[in-house]
Amino acid sequence: MKKLSLLLLLFIAAVLLNGGCQWQERQRNIENSARLRVGMSKQQVLEIMGEPLKDEAYASPDVWFYYVDTKWYDGLATHDECMPLVFKDGELAGWGNVYYNDLHLEGNYPE
Repeated sequence: MKKLSLLLLLFIAAVLLNGGCQWQERQRNIENSARLRVGMSKQQVLEIMGEPLKDEAYASPDVWFYYVDTKWYDGLATHDECMPLVFKDGELAGWGNVYYNDLHLEGNYPE
């Protein structure tokens, strides 16, 4: 019984620590996004936002994703938990889910 209690306590601690890290990243990305401006180069965006999420199936060279919301407490960053930044010809064209979704509806999604 002691082993089970200890394992449960360790699991809860790990979940709480992971949630704290995600909250800090989320908060930092939201605050940094206020400094973004249309027309910025990818390098300027990197200096403000840091590295985007990597190895995501929905990521592409011209759409970067940053974690901004927790919808699932599974430790994974899913599409609906991220803010997309869209680049066209190497410059920031817009960001946010409304902008990104409008591109899909209009068929102007960058390849």
